[in-house]
Amino acid sequence: MPDRAEVRLAEYGSTQLAAGLLTPRDVERLRALQARGCLGLDQGPTGWRLKADATVGILVLDRVRLVIEPKFAIPGEQLMSWLSYALGASAPLPATARRWSTGPDGYADLVAAALLEQCERLVREGLRRDYVRRRSLEPVLRGRLDVGAQVARRYGQLDRLHVRTFDREADIWDNRVLGTALRAAGALATHPGLVRDLRSTAEAFPPAATPDAALRALDRTRYTRLNARYRAAHTWARLLLRGGGVTDLLTDRGTAADGLLLAMPALWEGVVRRLVAEAAAPRGGHRVPSGGATGITVRGDLGSSSAFRPDVLLSLPRPDDASARTLLPVDAKYKRYDRYGVGAGDVHQLLTYSAGYTPGTAPRSVIVHPSPSGPSHRVLRISGPQASLGSVHVLGVDSRAAPEEAAAWIGSVLPWADS
Repeated sequence: MPDRAEVRLAEYGSTQLAAGLLTPRDVERLRALQARGCLGLDQGPTGWRLKADATVGILVLDRVRLVIEPKFAIPGEQLMSWLSYALGASAPLPATARRWSTGPDGYADLVAAALLEQCERLVREGLRRDYVRRRSLEPVLRGRLDVGAQVARRYGQLDRLHVRTFDREADIWDNRVLGTALRAAGALATHPGLVRDLRSTAEAFPPAATPDAALRALDRTRYTRLNARYRAAHTWARLLLRGGGVTDLLTDRGTAADGLLLAMPALWEGVVRRLVAEAAAPRGGHRVPSGGATGITVRGDLGSSSAFRPDVLLSLPRPDDASARTLLPVDAKYKRYDRYGVGAGDVHQLLTYSAGYTPGTAPRSVIVHPSPSGPSHRVLRISGPQASLGSVHVLGVDSRAAPEEAAAWIGSVLPWADS
């Protein structure tokens, strides 16, 4: 296969592509991504205009290898740490990471390296085996004779026997999904040594029939003490097979492309959920569901009822009564609020959260946004002619720092019940 033309653009950036660079199948796959809000594709008189949204990663098309790089929120060298933090999966060890280039395509290579490291560990420890039922035609009796098949297919002949066996094998779904993911990673990685090791390790794992079958198996997987050691490897396998990161970005209805695309707003929401939960834990706080009995609903309008749901709803102890608790809504915003003022729509949204969840005497809510220039904290106070409507704490998390440092900083500035 001829080398693909490499096209680079930054997150939220755009580029022009000649008409001959995109095949009809490429256009179909890009249109599917456009319908999901991942990117924009417009046809012009001389070719195509491709515009990236808040999506980064690699997309391998028939004639083009598209590389979308992080622009402002999370530097490329930090992206793996924040991604690992959001997914709750271990990143590749520094020694492993240094084996591969972390340059232009480092993101895709490091995700593949994270999967490879976990799979190599499983091979060293020994792959999990479980009992698998098989039907086969054998020259000698193994297991149980399938009398019905023997009579119907062999007509009483005994030179070959239809048997049913029940043996412990490695050909189970826990291993199949990893075999499929390793083969998919080999098509995305660029470092020759990494590609070689991915293919070599993949030989130890049986593949699934299709990537979709592997994904369905991952969705059904429940972890026990027997397969708990597979959890981290399955996390990276799910990311590679879905092609979309924290949420399913690529459609799997016949238009999936080879790629590793990450929705940055979804990543940021995952980061914020974990950050504020870890920041609140030392003070006795914890996350609670923002739907059901604790949801804010709108009824009486045309059509079905709607709901307001913050990304995180914290339950915090009250300082004046140890048995009583108060709620604090927190919303993740993947926006440059370290440079620009908070939009009116977001202010309205956070005021609704404040009115629905926090005490009427001191309604408050929190916005958490990425801040590449360093941590920041400011308070918006919204007042009317009659009284104060509430306050919105705007927290800018330093995306250049380690996630653990960011969690500690949030704990120091989060508006607690006694603040």
